[in-house]
Amino acid sequence: MRAVLLAATLGVVYLAFHELVTLMITLVITLIIAIPLSLMADSFERRRLPRALGALLALLLGLGAFAAVLALVIPAFVEQGQRFIDAIPATFDTIRLRISDATGAEENEVGRRIQEYIQGYADEPVRLVGPAAQVGLGVVGLLGTLVVILLTAFYIALKPRPLVKGLLSLFPQRRRADVERVLYEIRTAWMGWLRGVGIDMLVTGVLLYIGLMLVGLDFALVFAVLGALFVLIPYFGAVAGGIPPVLFALADSPGKAAIVFGLYILVQQVEGNVIIPLVMSRQVSLHPAVIIIGVVVVGRIIGFLGLLVAVPLISAAMILVRAIYVEPLARDDDRRHSKTDTAGLSGTPTSPPARAVTTSLGARN
Repeated sequence: MRAVLLAATLGVVYLAFHELVTLMITLVITLIIAIPLSLMADSFERRRLPRALGALLALLLGLGAFAAVLALVIPAFVEQGQRFIDAIPATFDTIRLRISDATGAEENEVGRRIQEYIQGYADEPVRLVGPAAQVGLGVVGLLGTLVVILLTAFYIALKPRPLVKGLLSLFPQRRRADVERVLYEIRTAWMGWLRGVGIDMLVTGVLLYIGLMLVGLDFALVFAVLGALFVLIPYFGAVAGGIPPVLFALADSPGKAAIVFGLYILVQQVEGNVIIPLVMSRQVSLHPAVIIIGVVVVGRIIGFLGLLVAVPLISAAMILVRAIYVEPLARDDDRRHSKTDTAGLSGTPTSPPARAVTTSLGARN
C-alpha cells in the first residue's frame, strides 16, 4: 500500500510540475511585458497623464513599434520566403544527389525511399489530419495565450502597487523592506535583459545579413531574421540558427556550406565574447559561465520553452540566493567578528594563546 501511495504521489507531483512549469513560464513572460509598460506609465503619470491612459498608450506604442519592425521586414521576408519555398524542389533534388554521392547509394534508391515516405502520406491523407489539427489548435492556443498575456500585463501595469502590497503582506514587517529591495533588483535585472536582448538581436541580425550577402547565399534576409530570433537562447541559439542556411548552402556546394558554417561560428564568437559579456552580462549582472550553465540546467528541467526565459529565471534565482543565503551569512560573520573585537578591547581573552596553553600544560607535567 505504501508503494502504491508513493507511486501515485510521484505521478501527481510529475503532472503538477509540468503544469506549474507552463504556468510559471507564462507568468514570467507576462511580468517581463508588464515591467516596461509600468515604467512607461509611471513616466506618463509624472507628466500629469492619467495612469490608465498612460498604460494604454504604452501598450499601443509597444505594439506599434513591433508592427513597424514587421512592416519593414515582412514584405522582403515574405518575398524571399516565397522564392525559398519555390526553390525547395530543386534544392531537394540537389541534396539527394549529395546524399547519394556521400553514402554511395544509388541516386534512384535515395529518391525512391524518400518518395515512398511521402507517398505513404499521400495514399493515406487521414494520417495528416491529426498533425494538422494539432498544429491548428496550437496556433489558436498560442494566439489566445498572447492575448491573455497582453491583457494581464496591461492590468498589472495599470495598478501594480496593490499586487506589490499583497505580496509584501505575506512577509513579516521586519522583512518587507528587504523583500521590496529584492523585487526592485529583479525588475532592474529583467529590464536590463530586455535591453540586452534587443541589442543582441539587432547586432546579430545585421552581421548575419551582411555576411550572407557577401557569401552570395540566397534568402539572406530570411536566414538573418531566423538567426536573430534564435539569440533568445544565449550562446547555443546562434549555432542552432545556422543549421537551415548551412543545409541550403550544401545544395549549392560543400565549399559554400563550409563558409556559411564558418560565418555562423564567427557570429557566435562575436556574440559570446563581445555582445554577451559587454551587454547582456553587464545588464543582468551575471557571469557568462553562469549564463551557459544556467541555460543548460533550465533546458534540462523545464524544456525548450524554458530556454526563452532562461536568463530572467537565472538572474532572479541568483538575486534570491544572495538575499536569502549569502547576505544573512555575511551578516552573521560580521556579528561574530564584531563580538570578537569587542571582547578583545574589553580585555577579556577569547581563547588562550597557544604558547600559554603549552606552558601551562608543561608546568602541570
